[in-house]
Amino acid sequence: MSSQRGVSSRGPANESPAAQRGRGGLPGPDAAALPTPATQAGQDGLAALLAQPGKALIALDFDGTLAPIVADPEQARAHPQALGALTALAPKVAAIAVITGRPAEVAVRNGGFANAPGLEHLVVLGHYGAERWDARSGEVTAPDPHPGVDAVRAELPGLLEGSGTWVEDKGRAVAVHTRRAADPQGAFEALREPLTGLATRHGLIVEPGRMVLELRPPGMDKGAALTGFAREIGAGSVLYGGDDLGDLPAYSAVDTLRTTGTPGLLVCSGSDEVTELRERADVVVDGPEGVVGLLRALAHQIG
Repeated sequence: MSSQRGVSSRGPANESPAAQRGRGGLPGPDAAALPTPATQAGQDGLAALLAQPGKALIALDFDGTLAPIVADPEQARAHPQALGALTALAPKVAAIAVITGRPAEVAVRNGGFANAPGLEHLVVLGHYGAERWDARSGEVTAPDPHPGVDAVRAELPGLLEGSGTWVEDKGRAVAVHTRRAADPQGAFEALREPLTGLATRHGLIVEPGRMVLELRPPGMDKGAALTGFAREIGAGSVLYGGDDLGDLPAYSAVDTLRTTGTPGLLVCSGSDEVTELRERADVVVDGPEGVVGLLRALAHQIG
């Protein structure tokens, strides 16, 4: 498998995103220029997407990729220009999928996707693919919840008492956020082991993220969700964009698709909190604003 070490399009560390866009770096919401992928595999993926856009799958994470990270996840909303960028691109590609750890209906609500003109073929794969929302039906399909989630939910208050953390109940999973703690990183590290033990006792796994530890059922991840959907639609090329550790399985899925003849492009919505994706990406953009700019540049380039 070829190395996927990416090189950021950023300029000097103290240079603003606006200045970078002005010198032809990161694509902003109004830019039409596409960045050059840092790897040959990424260049091949972009070329395949542009050559046959009608066979391309555009798959994106939600939080940190289409929506800025905020202290309260309930307040997270898609970038103001994200819906317009998706609407401009959607008719020109085979499909757009949002793949998220959130419940599908929450991502649909926070993204403003329901009944959005031009997004009739959008699919949201929630809970790492365990749930599916289809814009054509407006309905969510999902299996029965894992019984371990209820057990973990009952035990968490005692384990977390005095930690300064906040629990997000996702229905099919629970997420412990440390961003509000006095020492967010310290709380994150201190809780990893006890939360992993709790999850294991009840048949769950722990998914670490940006100041969050999510306890969820095993067996599904963004890589499996991406691969399954790409096969379902017969994708001729795949773009995947993400920002967090939970997106690494999707990156690996794109690597595997490449080895079996489906070109792919790995996009990182860059942040200072997670560096692993930046190291593997073909293209690094400046957070959700940069993702929006890239989507609009693709729509413009395809024509």
